[in-house]
Amino acid sequence: MRCIQCGYTEDKVVDSRMSREGSCIRRRRECLRCGYRYTTYEQLERTELRVVKRSNVHEALNREKILRGMIEACEKRPVSMEQLDAAADEMVAELHRDHVREVPTATIVMKVVEKLQNIDPVACIRYSSKYRQYQNAEEFIEMVRKMESLRANDPLQRKLKLG
Repeated sequence: MRCIQCGYTEDKVVDSRMSREGSCIRRRRECLRCGYRYTTYEQLERTELRVVKRSNVHEALNREKILRGMIEACEKRPVSMEQLDAAADEMVAELHRDHVREVPTATIVMKVVEKLQNIDPVACIRYSSKYRQYQNAEEFIEMVRKMESLRANDPLQRKLKLG
């Protein structure tokens, strides 16, 4: 590390702590020349995951883009940013686990739909209507029916309806 005060390259680590749920290490450092203290963060660098779009264009996976789509779908819904952030983090981690280098857009859309289905069914429908390519209204209605069927078969949902 280079001291941000004097530019000297030698320092000593004064304190190390886990940060961000253990995915990062925070280090307090002290420059051996000027004594200035500063903080650095150390985290794993993953290999870049590439997204293969429908047009066969390849681009880097962008967590913020995924999150933006989820935020749009949840607009004016009782969903917190913490829920969406956690869901985006889970999805990116799952994608890195599941795919070596490339992932099709359709896979990302399906993962978002699954997450939103558990968070807010209305947001899930909104997201689906924007990112899935329905050929006609029947396909869209069928998707809504499937979601209702899944919710009806969920034991927690049955308890809520009965109780």
